Amino acid sequence: MLRLLLLFTLVPAIELGLLIEVGRRIGTLPTLGLILFTGVLGAALARYQGIVVLRRMQEEVAEGRLPAASLLDGVVILIAAALLVTPGILTDAVGFALLVPVTRAGIRRLLRRWFERAFREGRANVVISFGPPGRPPPADL
Repeated sequence: MLRLLLLFTLVPAIELGLLIEVGRRIGTLPTLGLILFTGVLGAALARYQGIVVLRRMQEEVAEGRLPAASLLDGVVILIAAALLVTPGILTDAVGFALLVPVTRAGIRRLLRRWFERAFREGRANVVISFGPPGRPPPADL
């Protein structure tokens, strides 16, 4: 809970301070242009990276392999996209870093460890469902 409180208060405060300082140094309109430019560029890069990961997942599934690493890559790219469309200097820097494959691989390893620990400790579980919610699966499965 404390982490979320810090996340939702500290990060916006840092972003606001950075935007004010950048605005003082380069001006209001260039700062707004920078925000718009990084948002558009970030969204385009996230889309491209997302398509690459989606194709890799399709190939892995077609080969009969579980696309676990690709799924985690997809989660990281989704987080990166959310950060990049959020106006700010810090969130843009983190978002762009998450789109770099080497950085993403490190984050993927951290996420994997976090998920494994959550499953072991019973804080998470997986539910596989076929069809509409509330209906039992077909008998031929």
